[in-house]
Amino acid sequence: MECNDNNVRCHQCPVKDITSFNTLSKDQLDVIADSKTCVVFKKGQIIMHEGNKPNGVYCIQNGKCKTHKLGIEGKEQIIRFAKTGDMLGYRSILSDEPLSASITALEDTHACFVPRQELFDIIDLNSRFSLELMRIACHELGEAGRIITNLAQKTVRERLAEMLLILEKTFGITDEGNLDVSLTREEIANLVGTATESTIRLLSEFKEDKLIILKGRKIKLVNKPKLAKIGNVFD
Repeated sequence: MECNDNNVRCHQCPVKDITSFNTLSKDQLDVIADSKTCVVFKKGQIIMHEGNKPNGVYCIQNGKCKTHKLGIEGKEQIIRFAKTGDMLGYRSILSDEPLSASITALEDTHACFVPRQELFDIIDLNSRFSLELMRIACHELGEAGRIITNLAQKTVRERLAEMLLILEKTFGITDEGNLDVSLTREEIANLVGTATESTIRLLSEFKEDKLIILKGRKIKLVNKPKLAKIGNVFD
């Protein structure tokens, strides 16, 4: 559904400086502002469907999303996350290919939709913006390679330890010190690439070993050096 941010100019957006659009001039931002539509996606709502060709991109103004594919027997594999300031669907637009995965809101998410043509117009006008999109695309390609390598070479225990650290790096922590993202045990399992039962058992083991504190969906990392060692994570 539409939100009440449609009249807010892009140069006034409180998250502009952490988006790819921070390279644009005020005039270029005005072009985006004149064409954008702001919408709200409810928790669990699919923002973009795998296999579709998007007509534009979404810039997340506030919220969190997951990018996921359906695998064998309909099992979901979470590929990556997106948060405030991130752009959705740009790679499909640039490659002129269907979306390789679906994107779903993990919480109520406010986003601004920028039509395809306006995005290409800005790309033609601003080389810094083009380079920023290229940088992000290359980073995501590297992350995809890391996921494939981890699934093939690391144990489930190693993958879970590493993923908990990645979640903290991606979303940060709350005032109480918990991971600032709420995931079901099934979603964590889909992220790690294992059965839900295995994830529940390993989380309990991490809790017993005093590596984490669990309270429902709330997870606090209390021994990150040990988790890094288990996950074979090296800075």
